[in-house]
Amino acid sequence: MKKVFSILAVAGLMFLGTSTAFAQEEDAATETVAQEETVEEEVEPEVEAPPVESASVEAPPVEAPEEEATFHQILKQRFIEGGAGFMGIVLVAFILGLAIAIERIIYLNLATTNTKKLVAKVDEALASGGVEAAKDLCRDTKGPVASIFYQGLDRSTEGIDAAEKAVVGYGGVQMGLLEQNISWLSLFIALAPMLGFMGTVIGMIDAFDAIQVAGDINPAVVAGGIKVALLTTVFGLVVAIILQVFYNIIIAKVDSIVNKMEDASISLIDLLVKHKK
Repeated sequence: MKKVFSILAVAGLMFLGTSTAFAQEEDAATETVAQEETVEEEVEPEVEAPPVESASVEAPPVEAPEEEATFHQILKQRFIEGGAGFMGIVLVAFILGLAIAIERIIYLNLATTNTKKLVAKVDEALASGGVEAAKDLCRDTKGPVASIFYQGLDRSTEGIDAAEKAVVGYGGVQMGLLEQNISWLSLFIALAPMLGFMGTVIGMIDAFDAIQVAGDINPAVVAGGIKVALLTTVFGLVVAIILQVFYNIIIAKVDSIVNKMEDASISLIDLLVKHKK
């Protein structure tokens, strides 16, 4: 439950931050327009002085270069043009999926341990203090490998076979913890483009409705609906691509940890056999 609440908290903060940023930019733009209109009303027309003849040739006026829109401004504009309905749902799917991806990456990084160093320390503990010293070492070490070692050492008094079964069984539990919530990430990867395609279909329906009302196939009539349809598709695909990259990173990280767990488990059984002699 704590992990679920942490994911929802991160998603809520990201969603509120995005909404606040959009609202602040829209308010700032509205205030700028209002100030410009006020200044134009207050300025009185100046009385033009009579032209003075001069022999000098007037230079042509220099046009000020137009400021290019930033990527954030273009993204916000396209988001607004796509409509708040499906674009908002796609944004929520992106925020939730990104929150799950970040939580999994942090968890997997904390779960990563140097297995070779841990095996060497367990070997030294078994040689110097026996099974209890090795169990204390594993209890004080974080990570799934140390937890598996502890379960195997705890059952080592019952025999090597019992220790091996404990290592295999608890290894499956740790693997499930590593893969937790990844299915939800795959859901958002599939959901984002589907929502985009649904927005595309609805946009095309609106375009055909406009044609039916106008009674004529005019590009200006259908341009709005087609534009909304394409924007929802683009944003849905972009969200799916970003989340897919995070998904592959997480899967690769899980596979690496699982391989290290299996290798370390074999090393633990070898150590128990060695110190039983």
